Amino acid sequence: MSVSLLLSAAPAIAPRLGPLMVGGVLLAAVLHATWNSMAHAIDDRLVGFALIGAAAAIGGGVVAAIGGLPPSAAWPYIVASAVVHTGYNLLLLASYQLGEFSQAYPLARGTAVWVVALFSLVVLHRALETAQLVGILIISAGLISLVVLGGLPGRAELPLLGVAVATGLMIALYTVIDGVAVERMPLVSYTGWMFLLEGVPLPIIAVLRRRWDLGKAVRRLGVQGLTGGFISLAAYSIVLWAQTSGALAPIAALRESSIVFGALIGAIFLGERLGTRRAFAATVVLVGVALISLG
Repeated sequence: MSVSLLLSAAPAIAPRLGPLMVGGVLLAAVLHATWNSMAHAIDDRLVGFALIGAAAAIGGGVVAAIGGLPPSAAWPYIVASAVVHTGYNLLLLASYQLGEFSQAYPLARGTAVWVVALFSLVVLHRALETAQLVGILIISAGLISLVVLGGLPGRAELPLLGVAVATGLMIALYTVIDGVAVERMPLVSYTGWMFLLEGVPLPIIAVLRRRWDLGKAVRRLGVQGLTGGFISLAAYSIVLWAQTSGALAPIAALRESSIVFGALIGAIFLGERLGTRRAFAATVVLVGVALISLG
């Protein structure tokens, strides 16, 4: 179908999410926040990302063996998703070199939410119910508020904010690719091969950069990094399952509530101060989650 025909088609209402899928995506958000907290605690970020990639490759290999080869039509989606996920991970690594990413990262997640919603409406012609649309906009605003409520960023922070926006676009891109793919392709085989290909590049980069020093770092951080990687694998597998419903935009918005869960995990288990800014943003995001869940 041509782009002109796609753009001229009448929008259909995006599917509603049942309680099971809402609960599943919120569980995925908790798991996402958990592995991010673990990854943040790893002092050697390159090795940490490499171990997370290794977990994805191992887990993906097991799932791919169970699911078998996907149909030939799935391979463009699988390869594209793996490439975009690699770009996303490299942008995260770059962000840590530019400065503290904890303030700018919510901008990435908030950007992804509204970009997915816009793409779903304009290209996929999936109109949103009023409650869903308002909920998505509220969640996006709540996440982005974490950036601006602490004070407007200065000129020195512009490169970091640029990386954050680029990261958000990568998140939106792989969300759309995977969401469209799992509606049309066998879920298990697609998931397995996508994770397998996605997990390979970061360990290779770590080997090339660290060479003989890598073994010592892996022995020190192996359990922590691989555990975080397998939790990440579980979190995104749940999201892929939920995306078989076709409700890309609401799922993307619910998933990004992980930022709030991350703040709560930090406050409850890591002794971090929640603060007025985070508490306000968490409240705003939870209102959005309620609208999507009940809409």
